[in-house]
This record gives sequence, structure tokens and C-alpha cells, in this order.
Amino acid sequence: MKNIFKFILVIALTAVSLNAKTIIVGSDAEYPPFDYINENGKIAGFDIDLINEISKIAGFEYKFTKIGFDALIPALKAGKIDAIAASMSATPERKKSVDFSDPYFFTKNLYLKLATNNSITNKEQLSKLKIGVMLGTVQEGVAHAIKGAKVIPTEGIAGSIMNLKAGKVDVVIVDSSVGFGYLKKNSDIISFLEESDGSDGFAFAFDKGKDSEFLAKFNAALKEVKENGTYDKLLIKYDLK
Repeated sequence: MKNIFKFILVIALTAVSLNAKTIIVGSDAEYPPFDYINENGKIAGFDIDLINEISKIAGFEYKFTKIGFDALIPALKAGKIDAIAASMSATPERKKSVDFSDPYFFTKNLYLKLATNNSITNKEQLSKLKIGVMLGTVQEGVAHAIKGAKVIPTEGIAGSIMNLKAGKVDVVIVDSSVGFGYLKKNSDIISFLEESDGSDGFAFAFDKGKDSEFLAKFNAALKEVKENGTYDKLLIKYDLK
């Protein structure tokens, strides 16, 4: 009888431990307004606020850590982090390695050029040109698929925008939600093409097959955040509506 009691107690304590676990969330913090380093040197943005709201409902603690975008999935698979919140597109290729949450934002690929560049008007003209992208993104894959183009990736999208302004690249491909933000602040840059990114939208990522129960709870909380009006408030806060 005592052994049974001890077994039940161990199970209960294990459950409490799992529920009380602090989730380590990785983010590249290079993709405003979704994730970036604020004036206080902390990771901030739409993704971070959304995780915060989800945690209140799902009942978990969290801690963010900065990791380069292309290193996020390897870090997740190695157990260095428990989740990814980095405006990551849920692509078929990534789904082979991770479990994605339900999508929380949909976007497209946006092609940017200098406003003074009148020679580029369509995608067919990008062959043999220099294309700037953020390392590890869907847009990097799109750029590599353009025959003859020279792809110049940067750690953060800001670096690609700087390269465009400096004439080091002819075009930058970025997701539209981020790209439109740069267009609003940079009158010397314009867009000339918008197309589907071929994904199921932005989603949070977790190691594949590791915790389906937690993911179900996470998705339920995400749904509630969308339904109770909090999600729309965050869209307005970050000028994404």
C-alpha cells in the first residue's frame, strides 16, 4: 500500500514539475516588428507579447534567448531550447523536423528595390542580379531558385536593407509584413512584386513528437487569445492589422 502511495506521489510531483517548467524560447530577434532588441537591450516584439498572453492561459513560465535564425532548429533538436518564436514560416520541409503550432500570422514574399531603379519591373529580370535575403529564411530559398542570381544573405534583415541602400544588392526579398514596415520608414525603397511564400503561415515551433499534450494546450490558448480580442490589440500595437 505504501509503495502504491509513493508511486502516485511521484507521478503527481512529476506532473507538477512539468507544469511548472520554464520554457526556453529561442528567437533571432532580428525581424521587427515580430522580434527585435529594444532600447533596453531585451528581446521584444509581437511574437514575444503573444507568447506572454498564451502563457497566462496555458499556465507556463518562459524565458527568451537570442539565437541566429539558421541555428534555431538545430538548437531545438539539440535540446538547448524548448520552442521557437521567430516569425518562422511553417513550410513542408521544416515540418519534417519540428511540430508547429497553429498559425498566428499570414504573409507573402515582397520584392524590394531602390526607388531610383527603373530597370527592374518583374521577377524574370532578376537572373544574374544580386539578391539580398535573411539567412535561413523562406526567402533565401526563393532567391536560390532564381537561375543565375547571386544570393547575398545577412544574419538579420536590416543588413540586407543596408546592402540595398549601399548598392551591394539589386533586390531584397523579405516577407511582406516586415517589408511593408521598412517601406513606411524608407522613401528611397519601393516594392515591385508580391507573391505567396508557399507556407502555412507564421507559427511557433516545438521539437517533433516530444510533447503533444503541451502543444494541444498551447494551441487552445492561442485560439482563446485570438477570440478574446487580445490578438487584435497586439496587431494594432505593432501596426500589423
